[in-house]
Amino acid sequence: MSHRLFVVVAAVAAALVLVPCALAVKVHVRVEGKTRTIFGATSPLVDVTSPQANALPENALDALDTASSLGEFFYHVTQTSFGPYVDQIGRFPAAGQTGWVFKVNGASPPVGADQVKLQAGDTVLWYWAQFGVAGGPKTLTLSRSGRCYAVVAQDDNGKGTPAVGAVLHVGSARSVATRNGRACLGPHRGLVVRAELAGAVRSNALP
Repeated sequence: MSHRLFVVVAAVAAALVLVPCALAVKVHVRVEGKTRTIFGATSPLVDVTSPQANALPENALDALDTASSLGEFFYHVTQTSFGPYVDQIGRFPAAGQTGWVFKVNGASPPVGADQVKLQAGDTVLWYWAQFGVAGGPKTLTLSRSGRCYAVVAQDDNGKGTPAVGAVLHVGSARSVATRNGRACLGPHRGLVVRAELAGAVRSNALP
């Protein structure tokens, strides 16, 4: 009897350990810092789980927590009357008109990160922002078709327009100006392409 009880208890314990993994949601995550990418230049697909067993489904704050574990970087959350507020990622704390904000699928939700429930395949971007009269910076997204690349600048509502003036960085030594946010490149095997534009958040990376 005692052996059978031990087997049952062990099976239950194993099931409890496996539950968080089974309930994970696969989303793309990237964290852009003040001067460099902190995590996920290519917006990799990761299994996001909640650190709290009963806090399901997973949310945008959980995505940051998962990225922090995978990328081994620091972040800090302050509890406010409006809910949890991310006041630091990496070495830079929020101060004055600068701080850390996020987008899901290109748009800034009107609620806190812990209230944005994620669906499989979503894209979560956390980034350092300098706010001004016109709001926060636009974020860049880079797409590829064959040898040609297109850069789009998205506002807080997720509305995208061609990123006029954007520059493509091919590897670490080559830069290519775009025309109306588009440019075609020659062979560049093994090199990574990123897009940058003054005043905007750098794009995801593509081969």
